[in-house]
Amino acid sequence: MSHLTHHGRYDFSPITERPDFEWPGGRRLAIHVGLNVEWFSFDGEKGAVLAQAKPAPDVMNYAWRDYGNRVGIWRMFDLFDQLGIPVAGLLNDAVADHAPQIVERFRTRGDEIVAHGHANSQAPGELPTEEERAIVEHSRHRLFEATGTMPKGYLAPLISESAHTPDLLRGAGYEYLLDWAHDEQPVWMRTAHGPILSVPYPQELNDVPQVMARMREADEFAAMILSAFDLHRRECAHRPVVMGIALHPYLMGQAHRFAHLERALTELCTRAGDEVWFTTPGSISDHYRTAFPPPDQGAQR
Repeated sequence: MSHLTHHGRYDFSPITERPDFEWPGGRRLAIHVGLNVEWFSFDGEKGAVLAQAKPAPDVMNYAWRDYGNRVGIWRMFDLFDQLGIPVAGLLNDAVADHAPQIVERFRTRGDEIVAHGHANSQAPGELPTEEERAIVEHSRHRLFEATGTMPKGYLAPLISESAHTPDLLRGAGYEYLLDWAHDEQPVWMRTAHGPILSVPYPQELNDVPQVMARMREADEFAAMILSAFDLHRRECAHRPVVMGIALHPYLMGQAHRFAHLERALTELCTRAGDEVWFTTPGSISDHYRTAFPPPDQGAQR
């Protein structure tokens, strides 16, 4: 029988066997919206594709992704303003160099900025450790320069982690990460530099895997958001949970998809009333670590 490896970052813990707690104001469901803002190299070969990838320079797919930053994100910002929803800007730090107007809109809205590596043209988890370390450190400090606030959280470009990524993140000063879509509550993880918190981030309620990989369109994605909300709201009678929604402007910012996103988020806000905490992953991290401070390295939840 072959030996099964294990990451050693956390132990198995059924969600039904954990201590109860509440989000601020006695609420039981925390919803956060992550707006992925990504930059790509013109001669790069990574990133979502509208149609078959072509040898670089892949003008069609590059320009399609660029539409999200030039057009799609601005109608999404207007919708978030209209609904009064806070969002987390998951930013490649290259956005601060090439599209500072986007960073400024997040800043004036008061949104949280989450570091998202340098660019989505590279998979940092495939690089030598020192190169990956340089990326996670540079991303944090470049976004601090651009916003005046040091990012607390990190989402790897392409969800590309190495075996050392959590160690590098904690060593660089990050308080939480979003790469592990393994739970509906925050989970403390072990690293070489002490615990780091894993905050739930969606890979199902995420437009890239749904639209690009599973070929679902916006009406189906919108229905998924509302179906998940209905189930989470029922289950909140038993335990508090986190529901994340991950969006990319080059997908849900397209005019034909945006109408469905607008309908789903508007209905979500109407149904939520005062029972739901619309928040950001950083605020979830802050609240959770107050209720459950970082444990000893030997006993993680």
